[in-house]
Amino acid sequence: MKGRLFIFAVVALAFLAAVFAAPEIRGATTQTVSGVVVDSITGEPVPYAAVMLTATDRGALTDADGFFSLTTALPFKGVQVSVMGYSTKTVSRPRHGERMRIELVPTGMKLAEVVIKPKKEKYSKKNNPAVDLMRRVRAGAEKNAPERNPWYNYDKYERITLALDDVSEDGALVRKFPLLKEHMDTSALTGRPILNVALREKSSRVSYRRDPESRKELVAGLRHEGIDDMLDPAATQALYEDLLREVDIYGNDIPLVRNRFVSPLSRIAPDFYKYYITDTVTVGADSCVVLTFVPHNPASTGFVGRLYVDKNDSTALVRRIEMNIPADINLNYINNLKIVQEYERAPDGSRLKTLDDMVLEAGFFSNGNQLYARRVDKYANHDFKEPADKGVFSLMAPSTVIGGASARSEEWWNRARLSAPSGAEKSVGRMMTGLRQNKFFYWTEKIVKVLATGYIQTGPQSRYDLGPVNTLVSYNDLEGVRFRVGGMSTANLSPRFFTREWVAYGLRDHRWKYSVELEWSFRDKTYHSREFPVHAFRATHSYNVDMLGQHFRYTNPDNVFLSLRSSKDDMMTYQRLSKLEYILELENNFSVEASVAHSRQEESRLLRFTDGYGNSLGHLTTAGISLKLRYAPGEKFFQTKSARIPINLDAPVIELSHTFAPAGILGNRWGLNVTELRFSKRFWLSAFGKVDVVLKGGHIWNTSAFTNLLIPNANLSYTIQPESFSMMKALEFMTDSYAQWDLTYWGNGILFNLVPGLKKAQLREVVNFKGVWGHLSSRNMPWRHPSLPQFPAGAMPRPMTDTPYMEASVGLDNIFRILRLDYVWRLTYRSTPGVSHSGLRLMLHFTF
Repeated sequence: MKGRLFIFAVVALAFLAAVFAAPEIRGATTQTVSGVVVDSITGEPVPYAAVMLTATDRGALTDADGFFSLTTALPFKGVQVSVMGYSTKTVSRPRHGERMRIELVPTGMKLAEVVIKPKKEKYSKKNNPAVDLMRRVRAGAEKNAPERNPWYNYDKYERITLALDDVSEDGALVRKFPLLKEHMDTSALTGRPILNVALREKSSRVSYRRDPESRKELVAGLRHEGIDDMLDPAATQALYEDLLREVDIYGNDIPLVRNRFVSPLSRIAPDFYKYYITDTVTVGADSCVVLTFVPHNPASTGFVGRLYVDKNDSTALVRRIEMNIPADINLNYINNLKIVQEYERAPDGSRLKTLDDMVLEAGFFSNGNQLYARRVDKYANHDFKEPADKGVFSLMAPSTVIGGASARSEEWWNRARLSAPSGAEKSVGRMMTGLRQNKFFYWTEKIVKVLATGYIQTGPQSRYDLGPVNTLVSYNDLEGVRFRVGGMSTANLSPRFFTREWVAYGLRDHRWKYSVELEWSFRDKTYHSREFPVHAFRATHSYNVDMLGQHFRYTNPDNVFLSLRSSKDDMMTYQRLSKLEYILELENNFSVEASVAHSRQEESRLLRFTDGYGNSLGHLTTAGISLKLRYAPGEKFFQTKSARIPINLDAPVIELSHTFAPAGILGNRWGLNVTELRFSKRFWLSAFGKVDVVLKGGHIWNTSAFTNLLIPNANLSYTIQPESFSMMKALEFMTDSYAQWDLTYWGNGILFNLVPGLKKAQLREVVNFKGVWGHLSSRNMPWRHPSLPQFPAGAMPRPMTDTPYMEASVGLDNIFRILRLDYVWRLTYRSTPGVSHSGLRLMLHFTF
């Protein structure tokens, strides 16, 4: 699931690589400045000194050994080095390739009656004025928090820019597409030339109420243009905002690029970071102490940076923050990341954030073009008044887009912007229009769009899309090679009435399968029927194969990647299903699904239905009603045309369902009365990784045919599938009461980062423990009730004792930055004939 979401980024980069594949000639002005800073008397390295390129805002901190390295394309005349306890020194610009050695003269400096002198000593957080200052800042957080007021409101403007980094005006890219020369821009991180390929803007008003606590955002303007127009706009906006989240340094953790970084003001920060008082500077009109911090282990998920703390503020107000990721951090694809925040003081002493600026460079390889991303958030018009319209707090969603937000004029945006985009940023739309006149670019974009969305559009304003493409060809033991084609109508045909259909054919069973879906939406849709929130009636009729005990949660059963199996699968039937659903989704992520369904399970050449007297039953019918309630507060997902992929697993998800199919009606010989409950959530352990938890259980209240029993999912493929068992046979266990758990711990390199060889490979630990305990009551035991359909002869299900079925695995994640490899052990019921006791399983796992 996680890997499939990250495929969005993979496809975007693949598109850029395909279009811009020719090797690039770097600009001649780019220079790397590196060297070491040492004490002029002792020759010892000076750690965490600030190194700045004069006449620019480019800088870095020396590491624990005094080394530094900076790459820039900006003109500069010299290098300035400063750190508390030494005189500031400026040296002339070095020659290309020269390794600098800068000697600082110690002076000693008095601050708050504490004299800090340079000397070689072991770092300690005890009796450390820098750690004491950090704790003062943390203690003052509540005192200067604007949320301590009954009301708090402000305007917010957000601009997200994607670009291709380090693009030379004389390089192959511009030679291939000459029009790009007039759209070049400059990196805010390195000063190198960049080419903007996507721009998103959002203008909103945020209102906060302390009691009862609520924060709501009204979005008045939305705008997007660029290479990502091929994807769902709302889903892409949600993805960007999750990857490039607004940073709160006063929290314990900082969620960013799908990781949790330890905040420099966290509860555990004194044990995670080293702190140094390195300078005093003026920010605005305030004299500020520069508090420098670096992680003890540079491979861990932390920052290297500086807090500028108001020297004369009783609450230790932070006026400015500058943070970078360490060079040795165990983080995929992100080669550079910088965060700058600025704060002002309100008349009542509250801290008011005025700027949150994040810039990153990402790429699959250390050389070659990289993807550049920048998020600029500007804040203004802060006040502590009660909103004129208090109805904003009755809105269900945390963020609500008002009507017409996507159709604002250029004049409106000129008034609404709190920070003006560059000319190159504003011309992204015009540049893309020009590029699409090129046939190579046009067709490459079309192909990548198919890979990214899974569907093929049939025209510029497509009324019908063909797909999904990942189910065109697959294989299973019943059908053999299976071919499937299908498609769906779009809102260009009707914004409220939609259809989805497909047909499939198996070369071994020579049967046609099909599905037809009709949907009436009570809301106008932008493009397809699955757009959130759904409020609709949906009718479906299908004839398909059913893989008993293999109902995976996050993938189609005929996904081509599941065709390679570790054992034979002969627990397959044919199913005719007719279903009418009413679906209501609310913007607070609560949903209701009510349905009426008629299912007819038909025997196949692999699985026959017989009773205990040897009579052939031919088929089994279940007709009834179902109700499903789902609540996932704060959930964010990436919307595709067929499914929703969670952007993260942070939100708790609670699902409660009940199905009632009484015996004796609509062909029901045996009824069904079943209740199931499921809970899932990711728990973050700050610097120690995370745990994904899935708990679920269910109970059948009556006598039912075995096809309706609660059957644990057996995963017969070599891939890793969530909520399924890799060493279990299909239909190995049958239950009518069960409790199941699936726990996965992701170490994020907590141990491997301490081992030099593994640290360099950036491998990460993953441990999984899952199990199920179930019970089969006597009323559902076919050997006690011959009139019941008997268990399939090939399945040989065994009763579960007081011991649950359990599996455990340990694995290596982040192999080549794309693979997860687990070794799985079957812990219980190992004496069952024909089962595997252990084995290797793998999956593609793209993550930061």
